[in-house]
Amino acid sequence: MDQQPIEGPRKKDVVYFARTNFRNESRLFGIKRKDRRQHMYVIGKTGTGKSVLLQNLIAQDIRNGEGVAVVDPHGELVETLMKMIPRERANDVVYFNPADTEYHIGFNPLEVKDPKHKHLVASGLMAIFTKIWANVWSARMEYILSNAVLALLDTPNATLLGITRILVDKAYRQKIVDTIQDPVVRSFWMNEYEEWQDKFRNEAIAPIQNKVGQFLSTALIRNVVGQPKSTIDIFEMMNSNKIFLVNVSKGRIGEDNSALLGAMLITKIQLAAMERVRIPEDERKDFYLYVDEFQNFATDSFAGVLSEARKYRLNLTIAHQYIGQLITDMSTKVRDAVFGNTGTMIVFRVGAADAEALESEFTPEFGVQDIVNLPNYQIYVKLMVDGISRRPFSASTLPPFLPPRLAVGEEEIIQGARERYGNPREVVEDQIQSWSRSLPGTNGTTVSAPVRAGKPMVDSEDGIVKAECSVPGCTRVAKLRFKPDPNRPVYCSVHYEMLDKGEIEPVKILKRPAPDKLDRAKTGLSNLGIEFEPRGGVRREEGRNKNRRRSRSGPISLTNLNKDEKTKREKPIDQEKIEKLKQEIKNSTEKKEG
Repeated sequence: MDQQPIEGPRKKDVVYFARTNFRNESRLFGIKRKDRRQHMYVIGKTGTGKSVLLQNLIAQDIRNGEGVAVVDPHGELVETLMKMIPRERANDVVYFNPADTEYHIGFNPLEVKDPKHKHLVASGLMAIFTKIWANVWSARMEYILSNAVLALLDTPNATLLGITRILVDKAYRQKIVDTIQDPVVRSFWMNEYEEWQDKFRNEAIAPIQNKVGQFLSTALIRNVVGQPKSTIDIFEMMNSNKIFLVNVSKGRIGEDNSALLGAMLITKIQLAAMERVRIPEDERKDFYLYVDEFQNFATDSFAGVLSEARKYRLNLTIAHQYIGQLITDMSTKVRDAVFGNTGTMIVFRVGAADAEALESEFTPEFGVQDIVNLPNYQIYVKLMVDGISRRPFSASTLPPFLPPRLAVGEEEIIQGARERYGNPREVVEDQIQSWSRSLPGTNGTTVSAPVRAGKPMVDSEDGIVKAECSVPGCTRVAKLRFKPDPNRPVYCSVHYEMLDKGEIEPVKILKRPAPDKLDRAKTGLSNLGIEFEPRGGVRREEGRNKNRRRSRSGPISLTNLNKDEKTKREKPIDQEKIEKLKQEIKNSTEKKEG
């Protein structure tokens, strides 16, 4: 579609998005501001024109000076919009891009201004975790994770990084318990959790460590959610008409990370809208939230956004591809909320199953065959006008609008957002490292679950071997002059000092079988009819019978061999080979015992 400006008279409180095509009469039309408070729902197959429609709506909101938030899981829509920003609105843009490797915007989902909203934050986060990790979710996992989140919400400057740490670090856990105000949560950590046996505890927390640890192990995500103070204030953005562009591209940060981060931001926007309750209703400014492919972020709590957002002047426009994306094995709450709380419905071409579900909304004007055969950029609209839902009609969407003549460059927007809202990577990482080293002035010990030793990395320049610290939650790398034993833990300088002082317990490593010199030596001896046992000396095979006797002798010698067996050998024993194997065994034993 060719780009073009809007022709004809325009009203500021109306956004235009299509032209009627009934009886060959082409008339430009749009939707009024007050009708947008009932939300807009857009559905259609990929490539039918949804993104262009959203782009045109957002571009008009930006040009009209409105407050806008756009959550994009692909990144293309946001990148296009950055070319549509007028010069006079350059300072209003907040570009959130977690894939930025040099500057990181701080976003702490656990930061709560009003203590009364703590349980709303906790329930919102739990709804997100339940959706994203549905394949491993369990009642026990929910019980522990919920108590961890509630405990951290009572702790000043706590972040999501504290979830894995509170599970394994006794000293840190005691520090958190001292700040907990909820008696039920406090009792869980003081009484119940501490009474669990190590084996049971390790099994219970393993799924949480796996999933939360996987999310936080990505440096890009950790550097965003690991900052105790958010550098963006969504409540202030909503009330000062900012342009909040959220680029949570799946291709750059991963599908699960995109869904988690995007859902957390939407939950934060919902809570910021609810804070408007202290502002008189006629003074609340309209704020427009656009969510493309919103099924990625749609939790059961999202249904509450649709039903309650109107009174707080949070106006949603949501788009996706097919209705099945809104249904889970456990709930149809999101689908029901969409069809029950959206005032304007815009339908592009969809599949037969969706057409049957939508037929009841568009009959008798349009049937299933009409909906499945719509050409690209053609729509059926059920428009709300002055608070009343009108009868469906057909229309053609508008081509992409031209950028403003004095548009801000993309690089200028990125640089401006970095300067106003970002922190340099080195500063953020130092802050997180400092937090991971901090411990209260107690002699608590760390109870750690068994971990798998990480693969060492060799620096080709100076031969230094780098290995990740084995202490759970630690992100430091130890530099060694030797290749570490995969069956033994590696400690960074900080945790090595703590181990030496008895402040933490040794980390338990899940051993993995790996061939070494000792194993090769044992194989060599076996070929000679000798079975080697490291601690007990030598086992010898007496003829062909399977009865074995343990030799208590020290060093291996030919006298350890059965005399009858020696006489039966057709070939003489290689004395030089025996001596070589003896030396390998001695070296390997000394190395392991040392």
